[in-house]
Amino acid sequence: MPISREQAIEIVRRLSQAGPIEELAARLAPKSAAERPFPPDVPRPSDGGATGRDARLEFLRGLGHDLPHLRGAAPAPEPETLQGNIENYIGMAQMPVGLVGPLRINGLHANGDYYVPLATTEGALVASYHRGARLVTRSGGVSTLTTAEQVQRAPGFVFASLPDAGRFAAWAICQFERMKEVAATRTRHGRLEDLQVHIETRTVYLILQYYTGDAAGQNMVTLCTEAVCADLMARTEIQPTHWFVESNMSGDKKATVLSFLHGRGRKVIAEVTLPRERVTRGLHTTPERMCDYWRMSFVGGAQSGSIGVSGHVANGLAALFIACGQDAACVSEASVGITRMEVTAAGDLWVGIDLPNLIVGSVGGGTRMPTARECLRILDCEGTGKGARLAEVAAALVLAGEISIVGALCAGEFARAHADHGRPNPA
Repeated sequence: MPISREQAIEIVRRLSQAGPIEELAARLAPKSAAERPFPPDVPRPSDGGATGRDARLEFLRGLGHDLPHLRGAAPAPEPETLQGNIENYIGMAQMPVGLVGPLRINGLHANGDYYVPLATTEGALVASYHRGARLVTRSGGVSTLTTAEQVQRAPGFVFASLPDAGRFAAWAICQFERMKEVAATRTRHGRLEDLQVHIETRTVYLILQYYTGDAAGQNMVTLCTEAVCADLMARTEIQPTHWFVESNMSGDKKATVLSFLHGRGRKVIAEVTLPRERVTRGLHTTPERMCDYWRMSFVGGAQSGSIGVSGHVANGLAALFIACGQDAACVSEASVGITRMEVTAAGDLWVGIDLPNLIVGSVGGGTRMPTARECLRILDCEGTGKGARLAEVAAALVLAGEISIVGALCAGEFARAHADHGRPNPA
């Protein structure tokens, strides 16, 4: 993701918030059992009955999480409390939620051992992510780093002539400080950070980049941009024939090359090194074979026109988003990323992932739903100051999922896993 000098300075400033940047390497380094004892696994992972469910709920209760809404002991929310989240309300959809973990994360914002709730109806998904989480944890954990945090809104303006479009673009560039002031009148938590201008014949696109705090931020940037545009229209001498608050150039809820290159949401990078013996014992394959598959899949993705190349990032993100009250439609952009696999000089397996478009938030939107609050509470990602932490949990989770699915394909276990876990019990 190429960035400007100003963006690079802002990234360094954010990296320094957790402590001296010189100490960052130690914070992100793998943590062995000797340095930090491994917490217990999720109880009875192969028990799909009431006994297993109750054991897992009791396990979470022992960690301080009583979950009345997830276990169905709390009444449904009153319709009045759902205003702002749903219209024409008739009832609640229900999705089963499974638990993955422990997942060790050595990140800038997420640093510790996490149990991750996933909502899905796809059999084998939770089992696969659980296997990957346990494997990376016993390898010291996933190192994660949040760098850029920005959400775009891109208004478009159509003018009568090319000269008018050029004049407006030149004038608008000089209004950036005023735009920041106007945007600040619509939010207490976000701020306008950058502006890009694109001219296409008589149309001018202004790509406004915002920092949205702990919110995912789509509503925030819309309201701020509408105020900015209204102020521009009130002051400019070069009036457009018409304009729209969004020109479909922001990348909102779609996979785009522009967002892939410049980022939309929180950009998180993650890596882990799996010792060779853990690959052979835990995945029944070798680092070399996994890299053979990765090379084939990368070429296959390139030939099919994929924006980014990964295995099944969308699977883990969709399940995490639904469980934690995120905007599920944003999986279309959030799942765009690149997975890499390499054999190290010592014969171990290094795996990395780059996710430039993680649209997640710990406040606002669907995070107000009762079950979402409980799932966020399990992750310690509920409320103010936890948005970047949730993004790093998401990146570590999907990295574990990439390892597990590639391992299954290499070991010839992919179809059997779906046959075993993806079909209803005849009983």
